[in-house]
Amino acid sequence: MNRMKKDLSPEQCEELLRTLKTRFEKNMNRHKGLEWAKVQAKLEANPDSYRDEKLWSLNEMEITGGEPDVIGRGKNTGEYIFYDCSAESPKGRRNVCYDHEAHEARKKFKPENNAVDMTAVMGIEILTEEQYRDLQKLGNFDTKTSSWVKTPPGIRKLGGAIFCDRRYDTVFVYHNGAESYYAARGFRGSLNV
Repeated sequence: MNRMKKDLSPEQCEELLRTLKTRFEKNMNRHKGLEWAKVQAKLEANPDSYRDEKLWSLNEMEITGGEPDVIGRGKNTGEYIFYDCSAESPKGRRNVCYDHEAHEARKKFKPENNAVDMTAVMGIEILTEEQYRDLQKLGNFDTKTSSWVKTPPGIRKLGGAIFCDRRYDTVFVYHNGAESYYAARGFRGSLNV
């Protein structure tokens, strides 16, 4: 993830907004009562640096396979909430261990990256278990893959990390060593705009 220039060309912005609008209109069950025109106005209305940063983060979610979509609105903030809504854990974010500490602890066969550092670079937040469960109320996600979720400090202090998936029409939460990584495990993120 060396795409550190956090701005998009006008053409990239237009393409991203078209993609987001199409996805929004195709999946109205995810955001009942919300209108795309208002979401787009919010994306375009903020000061340049804020707007550019948010659009850049949404683009990072998109190009790594997350298929970001609006899933609601913050009760206190009024911000629109985007989650990665790809059917499976985003392809461009798999094969990663949980965090930097786990990455550094791994002596052999290190993965290229880790979930926590990638979210920081992308300007997004890794989903919590509660957010992951809320996402699963909107559809069936991760039926063949799994996704790291934000791990409570006590578990992480002991060397573990948690991840979730959906099997047998049920959301499961599991644990693993934070340094583990698998081809079918990535992470999902959120972004408030």
